[in-house]
Amino acid sequence: MPAADRARGWVVALVLGLVGGVVRFQNLGFPTDKGTPVFDEKHYVPQAWQMLRNGGFEDNPAYMLTVHPPLGKTLISLGEWAFGYTGWGWRFTAALAGTLMVVLAVRAARRLTRSTLMGAVAGLLLIADGVLHVQSRMGMLNIFLAFFVLAAFCCVLVDRDQVRSRLAAAGAEGWLGASAFGPRLGVRWWRLGAGLLLGLACGVKWSGLYFIAAFGLLTVLFDVAARRSAGVRRPWLGALGRDTLPGLWAFVGVGLLAYLSTYWGWFASETGAARHLVETTGSDPVTVVKGAVGSLFANAADILKFHNELVTPDKPHPWESKPWSWPMGLRPMLYHYDGSLTGCGEARCVSATMLVGTPAMWWLAFPMLLFGAWRVLCRDWRFAAVLVGYLAGLLPWFVNLDRQMYFFYATPMAAFLVLGLVLCLDRARLAAPGRLGRVVIGGYVLLVVANFLWLWPILNGDPITDGRWQAELWLPSWR
Repeated sequence: MPAADRARGWVVALVLGLVGGVVRFQNLGFPTDKGTPVFDEKHYVPQAWQMLRNGGFEDNPAYMLTVHPPLGKTLISLGEWAFGYTGWGWRFTAALAGTLMVVLAVRAARRLTRSTLMGAVAGLLLIADGVLHVQSRMGMLNIFLAFFVLAAFCCVLVDRDQVRSRLAAAGAEGWLGASAFGPRLGVRWWRLGAGLLLGLACGVKWSGLYFIAAFGLLTVLFDVAARRSAGVRRPWLGALGRDTLPGLWAFVGVGLLAYLSTYWGWFASETGAARHLVETTGSDPVTVVKGAVGSLFANAADILKFHNELVTPDKPHPWESKPWSWPMGLRPMLYHYDGSLTGCGEARCVSATMLVGTPAMWWLAFPMLLFGAWRVLCRDWRFAAVLVGYLAGLLPWFVNLDRQMYFFYATPMAAFLVLGLVLCLDRARLAAPGRLGRVVIGGYVLLVVANFLWLWPILNGDPITDGRWQAELWLPSWR
């Protein structure tokens, strides 16, 4: 692309990032439960404060709920260090991650479509998504997972383009066909970056593993397609022989090192939760290092058991949901409710914060998936890439349907829903005559923004009348 358009692309990304920041950070300290965290913030915010106090580790099992790696809580603690134990403090880094995701979405969509306009559309849609908005304003872990996954996806896209550029250079210089398998491509820094970021995603929540597998497979397919397109005689063997082993190191090796690095405070401690689990359960470690590593894996086994057995057959959680309901957001979650406020013009006001996807986007998930699948059959790699990311956030949850699940697990899917819708809009833009395509895109963006503004009170906990609260609950399953 011309240099002027590249500069315009960055300007658009940064301006929309600024807009997204204003939307995410406004009144960030509200609501609270009389100055304390709300909903699952009650787990992670105190744990983050404990890590800040201890220098990077938790020494209290928190009623056996220290069941996630430390990175997300470490990030929350940075905001608490800067702003104290307040709503602003424990939500600051979440809002920052949500803001940066706007910039990433603009850049990813622009690279997928080669259009700055469509990049801007992606940024606007991501700002106006209710799920990402609410999760960006909560001291919970899922927004950090979504951020690292989207950042890794951006690295995978850049790596794809870089591979094709290197193969084109080899062809231009006349040594592409020196081997039937094609040339070696040197160090692929963007692929290493993707592995690093996915390792950090696992350092927030283990569900980052699904994206390691998905993006690893995606890069193999990208490599095969690139070598075939360049004219390599044996593209599959070339990709498997020259690209797959370094790819395993990038995604598994670098990812594992990145994951272990998130436990730096725990390794350095003597009183971290489960730090001496191996010794205290009767094992005889040879060295302190083996003892620490053994304790880490023993604790991981306990955590895995906790998650697999997290079921409530006798008394299900009132806001529990299953993954088949997530694409359309049919069972959102109520994070906060206070029916005793004033300030809405009536004697009794309601303040509620609900995790709900903007219907103008989420209710189009299945049409997007169907159209995307058809485009994949037409060999459109862009839809294939986005669907891999989306389905990596959805399909693995069908493996154990008996365990407790909640709609906030779908947070990483939101950015890929946006990118999938942008690709659909881009196809409409290219197919429509004249300016009609841009009119359709503009009309749809306005619809999404209007839908987002209607939901605004229940996304932010603003005081509203009981009648308005009831009007916000569109479906019986939202109640």
